[in-house]
Amino acid sequence: MQGRIAIVTGAGSGIGRAVALGLARAGHRLALAGRRMEPLAAVAAEIRAFGGEACPVAADIADPAAVDRLFGKVDAVFGRVDLLFNNAGVFAPAVPLDAITLDQWRAVVDVNLTGAFLCTQAAFRRMKAQDPRGGRIINNGSISAHVPRPNSAPYTATKHAITGLTRSTALDGRAFDIACGQIDIGNAETEMTAPMVEGVRQADGSLRPEPVMDVRHVADAVVYMAGLPLDANVPFLTVMATKMPYLGRG
Repeated sequence: MQGRIAIVTGAGSGIGRAVALGLARAGHRLALAGRRMEPLAAVAAEIRAFGGEACPVAADIADPAAVDRLFGKVDAVFGRVDLLFNNAGVFAPAVPLDAITLDQWRAVVDVNLTGAFLCTQAAFRRMKAQDPRGGRIINNGSISAHVPRPNSAPYTATKHAITGLTRSTALDGRAFDIACGQIDIGNAETEMTAPMVEGVRQADGSLRPEPVMDVRHVADAVVYMAGLPLDANVPFLTVMATKMPYLGRG
């Protein structure tokens, strides 16, 4: 993995930050993408502190022009793309399905699905044309790519759609040495999952605390997937807190 170029979206915090640090320690040179420069710059500083290389780029991946600028910056700084980790994602308010507004729906779809597609398309074009050609795309699918939580229709719909994008990208990339896989994550301990310790709405309507796992296990899994040669792929990998209620939802 030494010297390979990786792009991580949503890299300023949580899973994105952990994965960026893991990839950097494994030898990748990083482009860190996110909407706010300040946290990206902080992650870049952490990477540089242990001798890694990182370039923070402020970009809202829901905006096609911003995605073009992101990949243009990567072209200028690094000259190629070996890995894209499609991680950036947002939630809608946890309200009943019939109370979700169209703007709330579109905001989630624009980032979680359209943004991932735009980044995939930009990376695919470069991986197809570069020399040596090929690369790897890893999508953050989530446990919600399999089963929903209550009052989560926009998020769950986009994560189910990410599974379709993963399969299509893997199929269409075969001829060009482009591998695509998906990691489905359950209850990694980040800022976003902090409320789980207090209580999460369950399928029966009750509010119960849920166990979480160290986010470094997610980073380790992505580093493993990223380290495979391009003639090997992990299409789908699930990593989750052992005692979370995922397998018993319903």
